[in-house]
Amino acid sequence: MSDAAVEIVAKGGAQGEGEEETLVVVARAVYEHPLAVRLCHWINTVALFVMVGSGLQIFRAFPSLGAKIPQKDLLHWPKAFAIGGWLGGALQWHLTFMWIYMATGIVYLVYEIFSGNYQQVLFTHRDIPGVWPMVKHYFFFGEKPPVREAYNPLQKQAYTAAIGLGVLSVFTGLAVWKPIQFSWLAWMMGGFHWARIWHFVVMWAILFFVLGHLVMVVLHGWENFVSMLTGWKKDPEY
Repeated sequence: MSDAAVEIVAKGGAQGEGEEETLVVVARAVYEHPLAVRLCHWINTVALFVMVGSGLQIFRAFPSLGAKIPQKDLLHWPKAFAIGGWLGGALQWHLTFMWIYMATGIVYLVYEIFSGNYQQVLFTHRDIPGVWPMVKHYFFFGEKPPVREAYNPLQKQAYTAAIGLGVLSVFTGLAVWKPIQFSWLAWMMGGFHWARIWHFVVMWAILFFVLGHLVMVVLHGWENFVSMLTGWKKDPEY
């Protein structure tokens, strides 16, 4: 778990004649995000962007979640907001970055488990009482609860859910990509048709998480963003 901290001090001057100068802490920084976490975060950001864009281009080839005959299109997604140009191109982008997405996810999970860093983001039963106070603070302008660690209970709940969504996106994607080879996965999801629906739903759930994540970054200030670049967070509240 990353808990290293440094303090920047300055001489505060002597209080009286003959007394030694005192040292005053003028800044404090905590090492919140280890290098492995930061690399996985930014690589997966790119991978997710490409996979969503190419996935929507794949969806454009058959923009329906119903039967092919008669086809009732669910959504006409603009080509300008998709990646790949056509079905074949989108599949190449999607399958290439699928491996990057999965490999990065595995590296992240292995690092979190063996380093113990998972304790920083994992939502547990101890965090349940703290969820509603944070909801009131964020959405109903309630009083801000005391900050005791890097992530508050609502953030932990969101990040833990995001990890679960990432795992689901892989399993549903494999069932859609190889429904014969992974027939047991497709069966668990209700068949190929339902696997495609679940994959689509999981994608939008991840996008809503990303939106909420970006809002939280803005609300928590610039230093919160910088910490994901350098690892260090200046003057944390906890």
